[in-house]
Amino acid sequence: MIDKLPIAIAQSLITKDVEENGNHIRELMAQAHKSGARLIHFPEGALSGYVKTQITDWNTVNWDIVRNELLMIMEVAKSLGIWTVLGCSHKLTEPNRPHNSLFIISDRGEMITRYDKRYCSQTEMNDWYSPGQKAQTFDVDGFRFGCALCIEIQFAEVFSEYERLDTDCVLFSAYSEDPIFWIQAQGYAATNNMWFSVPVPAQCGAELQGGLIGPNGYGLSRCHVNTQPHVQMVELDRKNPELQTALTKARPWRRKARLRTIYEPGITGDIRSGDSTNF
Repeated sequence: MIDKLPIAIAQSLITKDVEENGNHIRELMAQAHKSGARLIHFPEGALSGYVKTQITDWNTVNWDIVRNELLMIMEVAKSLGIWTVLGCSHKLTEPNRPHNSLFIISDRGEMITRYDKRYCSQTEMNDWYSPGQKAQTFDVDGFRFGCALCIEIQFAEVFSEYERLDTDCVLFSAYSEDPIFWIQAQGYAATNNMWFSVPVPAQCGAELQGGLIGPNGYGLSRCHVNTQPHVQMVELDRKNPELQTALTKARPWRRKARLRTIYEPGITGDIRSGDSTNF
């Protein structure tokens, strides 16, 4: 089992021009590869743009261009040998609305899988997206990754499920300026003892900076406090001394505790235990 995995968190600039987004994404992929990253993680809507900002009407989206840009990104992933996790809308058969998705592209340029956002906001449900149906995990060099998007940070069950699926790191992409997202991600990281990779668009960087959170809940690295595109190199390190309690003690013990079986020998039939109305 590999103990360390270098990854890149992309604070990319998202525009209305999908071709411009595609060129920008490929440039950041090249930067990440040059710095030694095995995986690069992009924000929500990095290629297609996000609804209510870059996308104001689905009829304005040229899906052929989105597909062509995605194919070119897959070719670059293959040539560089870098895993790429990319936010992009996914067209469904009309009249169904698209999914809000993360595309997972392997270092061989193959579309391994796609994660579709399951917990959509009321506005998204009414006007923009069809919800996804299942959690999604994939493995890179012995590390297991799970995926989540934006408002899903409000749903603890998303992340407890990934813990049960033996996920090492959650790739949480968002298009948001709300600093509470980082705080909530820290809480889930600490509760479930998993790394969290958090990229946001460059235009959100003044208010909410992306970065990497450790399985102890503490921020290990933050992107720049500005609105410029940026690639933050980070590392998942199983041997980091500061993370040993979280990884080797807290996580396995909490898994047993959640099953409640470790408490059964200590449950007493004492009448004072059963009587909850008296001191």
